[in-house]
Amino acid sequence: MKTVGPVSSQKLPLFKLLPLVCFSFIFLNTISVNAQEAFDFDSGNAAIEVVIPNVAPVVFTEVSPSGGDATLVLRVTTLVTNSWYDATAPYHPTAVGVYSRLGRQPAAESSNRNINIALIYASYRVLNSLLPKQRPQWRSMLQSVGLNPDDNSEDLNTAVGLGNVAGNAVVEGRINDGMNQLGNEDRAHNPTPYADYTNYKPINTAYRLLFPSRWQPDIQRQGMGIYKVQQFVTPQYALVEPYSYQAPEDFQVPYPINSFVFNRRAYRQQADEVLIASANLTEVQKLKSELFDNKILSLGFSAVFAAQSQGLSLLEFIQLDFLTNMAAFDAGIFVWQEKRRYDAVRPFSAIRYLYGDQLVTAWGGPGQGTIQLPANEWKSYLEEADHPEYPSASTCFCNAHAQSARLYLGTDALFYPVNYPAGSSRIEPGFTPSTDTSFTFDSWTEFVDDCGQSRVWSGVHFQAAVDESNKICPVFGDMAFEYMTSLIDGSASARPPSQGR
Repeated sequence: MKTVGPVSSQKLPLFKLLPLVCFSFIFLNTISVNAQEAFDFDSGNAAIEVVIPNVAPVVFTEVSPSGGDATLVLRVTTLVTNSWYDATAPYHPTAVGVYSRLGRQPAAESSNRNINIALIYASYRVLNSLLPKQRPQWRSMLQSVGLNPDDNSEDLNTAVGLGNVAGNAVVEGRINDGMNQLGNEDRAHNPTPYADYTNYKPINTAYRLLFPSRWQPDIQRQGMGIYKVQQFVTPQYALVEPYSYQAPEDFQVPYPINSFVFNRRAYRQQADEVLIASANLTEVQKLKSELFDNKILSLGFSAVFAAQSQGLSLLEFIQLDFLTNMAAFDAGIFVWQEKRRYDAVRPFSAIRYLYGDQLVTAWGGPGQGTIQLPANEWKSYLEEADHPEYPSASTCFCNAHAQSARLYLGTDALFYPVNYPAGSSRIEPGFTPSTDTSFTFDSWTEFVDDCGQSRVWSGVHFQAAVDESNKICPVFGDMAFEYMTSLIDGSASARPPSQGR
């Protein structure tokens, strides 16, 4: 796909990428914006060196501490990368924006400096909309590289103007897309951003499993003596307008027959498979489970690595990053439709229902290894996400992400390295891994396979949820790539602001 990319060939030096690729628990605590003071507009990549180091810590502190709340994480990453793409499309020979048509800049203006300035201002406009409480952080982001956050120019002959107009167009384009970003009004007339307006109610409570085929909210520990009861996160995501296709209703997965409690043998068998995986957890499986649970470190950084290792230019990097985010975002809309449709039981509920206080052999908790414990005390290695089990969202995200990247890059090769220092596990800090550990995903296929299986290893999904996502979800990468191709070659139709579905 690189043949449709820009003429520019300036690359990000590999040494600037390494801190992002060779990530670890330490990275999340040491990522710093101070390095931005030395940012070089003429040779650098502001997306990687300026925007991501500012946005990632906010995502982990304000949006999703684990990076695993995919609906909200993907909203941030997709809209921000959409703004990069729209702001810089005028610097490409043929590309048009998603929510803006900003003309064509002369070839002489297609410099790294202008592209970087445009993408920073576009990010600024979108971030102020998505995360308004962090406005001081976004102002500081611009000021740290010598840009004026109060420059509201809309002059389309300048990089600042292109960035401002494109960013505002993306905000207008997605603000009413069905996600309820502005929120419902409560009795005190305070907006509740991303509040559910679909009136979803779980059929089971956290305290009583009346229907063992259906989802039960878990009670999750938040701190010493502090617990929360799960709520289905953003069930309205199923009603959000996709970028790359018209109707999620055109796609479906089969009924999860193994989770139907009266299909007793299959119901028990899939629960036993999860227990066996739990009892046989290896250190590498634990680390891969944590990696794929974190959508920034798995999806986000794999795309960054692939872009650099394939020698993409700055404009090509922006295209790939928006493409992979869009593919996962659109896949998630379908997944939420199916999760809502089937409302399927999670492994923890099924295991407790089947075995009660009988002893089972499984992972016993942080630092405990494999032990025998009552089934009603069993916990998955990862805490379950706040939504029904079937199909597997993470598996679907990884499939869409990988397929879109394969098509754009023209290869399945990846060779993505991941390093974890001893004791850097989020779930078992100080215990796992026992020594410094490294592994490499040689291909996108391997990346997807481990992504899906990690959900079974970690105890949050049954195998059927993974298998069905593997079957259907590459199509969302196909459709995202087809739409991206039409944007890059200029044939895509102008898109009005979304009004939801």
